[in-house]
Amino acid sequence: MVIYRKEEEILAPYAIHTANSKGRTYPEPEHDFRPCFQRDKDRIIHTSAFRRLEYKTQVFVNDEGDYYRTRMTHTLEVAQIGRTLARALGANEDLTEAICLAHDIGHPPFGHSGEASLAKMMVDSGSFNHNLQTMRIITRLEKRYSGFAGLNLTYETLEGIAKHETEYEDPARKPETTDLRGSFEAQIANAADEIAYSAHDLDDGLRSGLIKASQCEDLMVWKTIADALNWVGPRFSDLTRHQFIRSLINMIVTDLYHATQEKVKDSGVRTVEDVQRLPYNLVSNSAPWLLQLRELKDFLFNNLYRHYHVIRMSYKADLIITRLFEAYRQEPALLPPHILENIASEGRDVAICDYIAGMTDRFAIDQYQKLFEPEFLP
Repeated sequence: MVIYRKEEEILAPYAIHTANSKGRTYPEPEHDFRPCFQRDKDRIIHTSAFRRLEYKTQVFVNDEGDYYRTRMTHTLEVAQIGRTLARALGANEDLTEAICLAHDIGHPPFGHSGEASLAKMMVDSGSFNHNLQTMRIITRLEKRYSGFAGLNLTYETLEGIAKHETEYEDPARKPETTDLRGSFEAQIANAADEIAYSAHDLDDGLRSGLIKASQCEDLMVWKTIADALNWVGPRFSDLTRHQFIRSLINMIVTDLYHATQEKVKDSGVRTVEDVQRLPYNLVSNSAPWLLQLRELKDFLFNNLYRHYHVIRMSYKADLIITRLFEAYRQEPALLPPHILENIASEGRDVAICDYIAGMTDRFAIDQYQKLFEPEFLP
């Protein structure tokens, strides 16, 4: 395949080369011109779970406004940043993008508040974690092929998704994997996720008015951008906001590129295994930028994620998911036939959890209204 020769020319020796893939659980013949990681990427895009991301919460519930980011737009932004970094750093673009595209498909409706609600309801039945649910979807729940359940993705894509991590992940609730670190591509996908949610949540916070530009002026990263743009305030227009967010992403990505190149040089890695055996991640920002990003994340937590408006949405989300779960648990006949069939093989609570986790925000709200608000007819 031509792609093999091209990869020998452009990929770093410690990147994962398509020709060296460990293959799939269920062997399949190679496609004439679509390499295996591109096929993984395409399979993820065509899943029902991926399409439903369009109507799942990032920070703001989907019906709060058309402008705000959803899990879908966040995922596409992560993939774009991941592709850029992979190309610049000599990593496998198709594999990086496949990991990026799949990383959030296990998220339930209403974002992290929805995840917390399902974890609460599943405390006696194995709990709930969106990373574990992602693996469950791509290896079991998506049924698009006659020969196997799931998507039959390559080992490298599955490993990259299983090793998805951000600083807010709970290691005790991650999928079981080897003790090795994520591949170079998996680490790039993780970094792209952190860059995207930090920059774009700040953008949505400013756009919504929940965060004011004046609140940000003491942040180190804000001062860095303001100096670069020669902005002194106080006027902060939509155009200025776009310039700030664009500059923020560019600065983080540029710093990460140079810092990672330095780490690669200092570590002396030459193979995929070298990367995975290191006691630290190769893909990372420099120490000064890590401090600035830590401050930004703390600021977003205190001023956006804990804003009373967002807390109110989270409270409503918990109410909706908890009451739906309790209703389905008390009267399984409320569930559609295909979910009832799953109870026999998966167990009642797991089948209910899979059903609710797969809902979009608006579908969950619709089901709640039909069950608990008399004015809404079935």
